[in-house]
Amino acid sequence: MLAVFRKPKTFKLRALHSQEKFGVAGRSCQEVLQKGCLHLQLPVAGSRLCLYEDGTELTGDYFWSVPDNSELVVLTSGQTWQGYVSDLSRFLSAFHKPHAGLIQAARQLLSDEQAPLRQKLLADLLHTVSENIAAETRDEDPPWFEGLESRFQSKSGYLRYSCESRIRSYLREVHSYASVVGVEARGEYSRVADLMCHKLRAAGYNGSYFDRGAKAGGRLCTPEGWFCCQGPFDVDTCASKHSINPYGNRESRVLFSTWNLDHIIEKKRTVVPALAEAITERDGREVAWEYFYGLLFTLENLKLVHIACHKKTTHRLGCDPRRIYQPQTKPKRRRPARKRR
Repeated sequence: MLAVFRKPKTFKLRALHSQEKFGVAGRSCQEVLQKGCLHLQLPVAGSRLCLYEDGTELTGDYFWSVPDNSELVVLTSGQTWQGYVSDLSRFLSAFHKPHAGLIQAARQLLSDEQAPLRQKLLADLLHTVSENIAAETRDEDPPWFEGLESRFQSKSGYLRYSCESRIRSYLREVHSYASVVGVEARGEYSRVADLMCHKLRAAGYNGSYFDRGAKAGGRLCTPEGWFCCQGPFDVDTCASKHSINPYGNRESRVLFSTWNLDHIIEKKRTVVPALAEAITERDGREVAWEYFYGLLFTLENLKLVHIACHKKTTHRLGCDPRRIYQPQTKPKRRRPARKRR
């Protein structure tokens, strides 16, 4: 649909280091920028928009993917914004000089390669300025639950449900592919899909990935709820150091819904068709369905990525042919009986 026929998107804009926000609506990134610069009396040339949350520059590529009422910062030429970290430095610099070492330590960790370590320190520091990060229930933080059904009474419960919903949608895709499988193999395909369903149900549809209260090995965030982007499918880390805490406020919760659980080996193009092909051509062999289960539903093949790091190009990666079928055990050779003398 052409942008001119779409409903304008709404944003809350602010100037760099300003607490005053104002509303702007527009059908393009350029239109929002022009209106923002006019209101702030800033030059349009050289100016740009960044997400207040993490400093990602807003471009036309994902303008329509950003949730309505997201907060943006208007930057002029030469200005930079790193998200919460920028406010963090300003907050700490207001104190005595001993805090300068703390600021330096935070910046050092931000340039370090170990993202979890960076985010752990930032989460601890930001805890002092984000009062509602620690709040967990609807009674403790009513604004966080605005727009959610009354059955959700805790933040962890809702985010667990959010992750479960994503995983369930992957399972539905597996089941729906049965209609493409040949008649002779369709029954076996459905049986394997049911086995995956039972295993997923027992694992709570891996909802623990988004639950900050889950055990360390079963979640993707710190105990405070901070998530790090794991970078595009073809790199090991996120060069932009994207991070978010959907437990902090309603806007962060909504923005987190645009982050993707990206399949490194693509689900639609590769994994599901490979599973169907393996079942169709099994010829007496047993398909290693748990290998496919890992590729479809677990962190073996899933990466949490910021929308700007989600590459929609063909990944050109395939399943491991050595793991598609269960290893065949060779029958033991019987020793010939000894003749009695």
